Amino acid sequence: MTVTTTSRPTGHPGYSETLPREPESAATARRLVRTACAAWELEELTEDGALIVSELVSNAVQHARRESIRVVIDRPGAACVRIGVVDFSKVPPEPKEADDEDEGGRGLALVNELADHWGTDPLPWGKRVWAELHGKEHG
Repeated sequence: MTVTTTSRPTGHPGYSETLPREPESAATARRLVRTACAAWELEELTEDGALIVSELVSNAVQHARRESIRVVIDRPGAACVRIGVVDFSKVPPEPKEADDEDEGGRGLALVNELADHWGTDPLPWGKRVWAELHGKEHG
């Protein structure tokens, strides 16, 4: 497994990792979010970020094609974390109303609840589903 760190215009490195498209990758993605939030001193975003990345990875595992997904964590602003999952499916995620008896189907509703913003960016070979969390500015 390779973690890539790249410099961004904000001066804050981003974190990204290519993972197998399997449910176990959610745990690795959560660790990546925790590492990024700790490095950026945005610990207040860690738990929501971990829940969000779990849901985004879970969606990609269920609906994408190919054997890998990419998790990307960026810091577009001083107190903002953007969590993205890139996969090889061009089909955008559709939020569903889950019944009380449904095992799944609440993932995007949870993302919508926790994130300040979320969306999907189409890519030539797939898509990036992302969510942003905003914390407090640290002085």
